[in-house]
Order: sequence, then C-alpha cells, then structure tokens
Amino acid sequence: MILLETKALTRTYGGVVAVSKVSFQAQEGLITGLIGPNGAGKTTLFNNMTGLDLPTAGKVYFKGKDITGHSAHKICRMGIARTFQNIRLFKELTVTENVMVGRHFKTGRNVNHGRTLTAVGSYLQMNREHQQVHAEAMRWLEFFGLEPFANELAKNLPYGHQRELEIARALATEPTLLFLDEPAAGMNPHETASLMATIRRIRDLGITVVLIEHDMKLVMNICDTISVLNYGENIANGTPSEIRGNPLVIEAYLGKEEE
Repeated sequence: MILLETKALTRTYGGVVAVSKVSFQAQEGLITGLIGPNGAGKTTLFNNMTGLDLPTAGKVYFKGKDITGHSAHKICRMGIARTFQNIRLFKELTVTENVMVGRHFKTGRNVNHGRTLTAVGSYLQMNREHQQVHAEAMRWLEFFGLEPFANELAKNLPYGHQRELEIARALATEPTLLFLDEPAAGMNPHETASLMATIRRIRDLGITVVLIEHDMKLVMNICDTISVLNYGENIANGTPSEIRGNPLVIEAYLGKEEE
C-alpha cells in the first residue's frame, strides 16, 4: 500500500528550480531511502512533504488524502513526524522534557471543554495527564537506552545520543510515517551501526521510515527501496541492487567520463 506519495511536485525559488516534477512514493511498512548529490533537492522535497515549505506546483498525498499546503503541525497530527539535518533539540531542557514535548498535542483534549477550562477545572486531571506523558516519554527513552540521561540537559549529551533523542521526540508523536534527514551525519562507525539496528527496530514497530542519507553503506544495507534525485529531478527508483548498478546514478555521483 502507498502510504505517502507526491505527484509532479515542483518547488522553485525565483528562477531556481529546486525540485522539478518529482513523483515519489513511500510504501507502507518499508524503509525508503532518498539519495542524491549535495544540492539535489532532497531536503527541499522533505520540507514540502512535511509542511515546512509549500510546493510551487504538484500534490502531496498521505493515505490517499491531499495534504498539499497543510501546516507542519497539522501534518504531524495526521501521523507524519520528522527529524532534521541539523539537530533541533531544546538544549536547555532535560532529556525527558524534550521527549515530553513530543506528546504536547496529545494532551489537554476534552470533547466538552477547551484546554484552558480543563486546566482550571481539574488539577487532578492535569496531574494525571502529566504522569501519563512522563511515562510515555520514559518508554521511548528506554527504547533508545537513554534512561541514564533522563535528567541531564539535552545539550550535555554526546552527539550520537542527541541524534537518538531527536528521533525519540519524533516517535513520541505516535507517527505512522517517520522522516529522517541525514540521521547518521557526524556519527562514527559504531554509532552508525547502532543507528541501523535502531531504524530496523522502528520499522518492526509498524512505523514506515523514509530517510535521506549520504552514507551509502547504511542506505544499501537498510533500505528496501531507494529513490535518487539529481538537480531536482527523480532519475531512478528501485531496490538497492538496482540502484547500485544504474548508470544514471553512477553518473550523478561520479560524473560522466569525457570522450
């Protein structure tokens, strides 16, 4: 089943075409890689699918519903979460508090009263809600082995753990689709190997994963299917073995030999 897809998605900035008529698909239950040289338009495509940017033309569909132009918070509520190329943690909050932020829009809901009336009218409910959010945050910290750092400020974590914390915060929103933008960037080989295992465990939870990554070893070993962008255009789609031998992909990365 196609969980998310774009149809002829285009994003221009003045006279610069960052993404040109890209038709992309993410199949439910699979790990999909999005690769390409620097400046190929990968993050721009991510931003247009997750509501951080607006397409100039084309459509984005999630579970068959047109979500083109929806705001990022609405798209998150629908079940799409993401991380960023440059880590965006709340560095002055604790590790636990960062994950609890991911649960924010799940709280304070009441069919009869708004959030303010609920807060004023029921301290006990607020306390109970806080305990539930905290427990859920601890569940994700346990998933990543971050419980020993629960009360540590996020800024004090080692780099690899900061990456994991950002993913934990995204997962706290209860997504069905998770976008990871260069999750292995800056990681050493040991951290990268651990990340690969973690991504597989996330997929095993029933969460579909789409990732941008420059580490070809990671991509080829973990992805079920791969899409390749070059100069904003989709030049190839297929399995890792198909992509590895595709002449257009080889040319995009290595350049064309002069005759």
